Amino acid sequence: MSESTPSVLTLRVEGMDCGGCERKVEAALGRLEGVEAVSASSVTGSVKVHPRQGASPARGTFEQAIGDLGYAIKSDTASAPSTWWRSAKGRLVLVAGTLLVLAFACRLAWPALGNWPFVAATLVGLVPILQAARRALRVQNPFTIEMLMSIAALGALAIGAAAEAAVVVFLFAVGELLEGVAASRARRSISALAGLTPSTARLMENGEVREVSAASLQPGQRVLVRPGDRVPCDGRILAGESDLDESPVNGESLPRSRAPGDDIFAGTVNLDAALEVAVTRGAEDNTIARVVRLVEEAQASKAPVARFIDRFARYYMPAVVGLALLMALVPPLVSTMAWSESVYRALALLLIACPCALVISTPAAIAAGLSAGARQGLLIKGGAVLEQLGKLRLIALDKTGTLTAGTPRVTDVEDWTTGQGEGDILRLAAALERDSSHPIATAILARAEQLGLSSTAVSEGRVLPGRGVAGRVEGRDLTLVTPRHLAALSLPDGDFSQRIAALEQAGKSLAVLVEGEHPLGLIAVRDEPREDAREGLLALERLGVRTVMLSGDNARTAAAIGAALGIEAHGELMPEDKAQRIRDWQAAGYGPVGKVGDGINDAPALAAAEVGIAMGGGTDVALETADAALLKNRVTGIAELIDLSRATLRNVKTNVALALGLKAIFLVSTALGITGMWIAVMADTGATVLVTLNAMRLLGYRFNER
Repeated sequence: MSESTPSVLTLRVEGMDCGGCERKVEAALGRLEGVEAVSASSVTGSVKVHPRQGASPARGTFEQAIGDLGYAIKSDTASAPSTWWRSAKGRLVLVAGTLLVLAFACRLAWPALGNWPFVAATLVGLVPILQAARRALRVQNPFTIEMLMSIAALGALAIGAAAEAAVVVFLFAVGELLEGVAASRARRSISALAGLTPSTARLMENGEVREVSAASLQPGQRVLVRPGDRVPCDGRILAGESDLDESPVNGESLPRSRAPGDDIFAGTVNLDAALEVAVTRGAEDNTIARVVRLVEEAQASKAPVARFIDRFARYYMPAVVGLALLMALVPPLVSTMAWSESVYRALALLLIACPCALVISTPAAIAAGLSAGARQGLLIKGGAVLEQLGKLRLIALDKTGTLTAGTPRVTDVEDWTTGQGEGDILRLAAALERDSSHPIATAILARAEQLGLSSTAVSEGRVLPGRGVAGRVEGRDLTLVTPRHLAALSLPDGDFSQRIAALEQAGKSLAVLVEGEHPLGLIAVRDEPREDAREGLLALERLGVRTVMLSGDNARTAAAIGAALGIEAHGELMPEDKAQRIRDWQAAGYGPVGKVGDGINDAPALAAAEVGIAMGGGTDVALETADAALLKNRVTGIAELIDLSRATLRNVKTNVALALGLKAIFLVSTALGITGMWIAVMADTGATVLVTLNAMRLLGYRFNER
């Protein structure tokens, strides 16, 4: 059992493989005292029970009710599923098949026995089906496939079609088994993620390394990750530098270099060198565990199209039962059709009536889409979000950290004297900024380190509030100030003023190195566009999605970044201004609007948009806020989300067309007497398996960048 909230009980149910199973479980638990709502999902094999306010029904009560329906409760730590012939459905197939073969053998060996061998085969094979029908009837759910199958088989025996009744029971058992196998395989697609975390870890303690269970790791402990090992926990590198294969978690194809201070995720693979890692999250809260938990919750929540199909099925099934009743009664009264023929056709119609294929068509595709996304670092929180993503026509993107790297970088270094080189300008500026945490200082220091410039000592260092920094370097009195504080100084000539204006117009922040009253040179810094930003925007354009940049940065910088990326840009916006822009676009009829940001300062805009998408490499914000998160932290992931949604919706439409199309064909052919009962069973169970297998094609989804 797991609890998503303190008041919600989650039960894992074995054998709940179709929409009919869901309705039986929901009906049984919904009648219990103290229950507010029940939500069953055959896709995840789980049931969520919401107690009424103040009520606390015992878990055993629910387990008993589920057991009475013929299902079993399993723990979260249950072992891998057994082979098919050991399951209840597998045993029914073996028994029904054996009895059917024996019945045909008896007919050949002893023709005088007539239909009795088939009657015996039908009745024995029908026992578990009758029991399931009786259990459903006890919870006031008469319209189940088991009830219809029981009526059809017993009716066939009554009109002398014993051989066909035995074949129908066998084919039904085969169909149920195939449904279960297909559902289990789809269910394992996301559960496989949980297996990415190794079962053991190498704990470093008291100068020794010993092997312990990965589930026992606690924040603050240290572990050793050798080359070739999977990382057993979410953690931070303390020592060592190595490339890590992060594709199991975020789908990123290229390894990433990680060094001390970098965060790493459970399930990733260490490729090159040993790492000493500090554990930052326990096993139950690491990235893999949270992704699995969130995706399972998303799979259990029904998309609007799935809820519509459910409502449709509730009316569809009784309607077809009524049609079967008319088929049994009317033709003999208005024509010369024999009663046995009309009853036979009616019984075949009953077998067609079960909407299993229709009900499973949507959730199977949605679940496969969510699983495919999770395995590629696209975390989508629910079928409703997955459905809405494909409808987006306008996406507003944040600038800092979304379209740009989020950290300023040195873009230009200029020497305004004849005696200093660009390297010296950068070296002297880095000396002045050594103890500063200002973003410009960080960029200058990072660039100096990248170029391997030797460290220079500074004395008498001081901060000039609102202006810059100053100090004595190599015996020279230097200051590093912004251009607006150069008014009192004499620039070499007018060209430099024009150069400063041009750089500022490009959205760059400037720091001018001054000795005494004479400028020596300048350093330009800007938060540059991400390497994949342009590629991601072009991918969205190919999908027919308009993009706009909303930034709280000054309008000049926003315009410069927008021009570099070829995107409409709006700057100097407060969080509430961004939200208002989105509401204005929605009111103007631009279609569903999406918002991409970091999930914190863009919270109002993320909430106002139809779909909020968080950028982030597995952070709490990326996983817990917004409607979707890009674990691989790439702008191209936005287009992948939309394309995956559209592929899923196409799959849903195909499934619905297959389910309804096959039903329509065989309803007509059965009513006209062209097809019989065994064809009806094959049509029903075959359609269910077909739509499930079609949905599972999504598990192999790959984004086509065209």
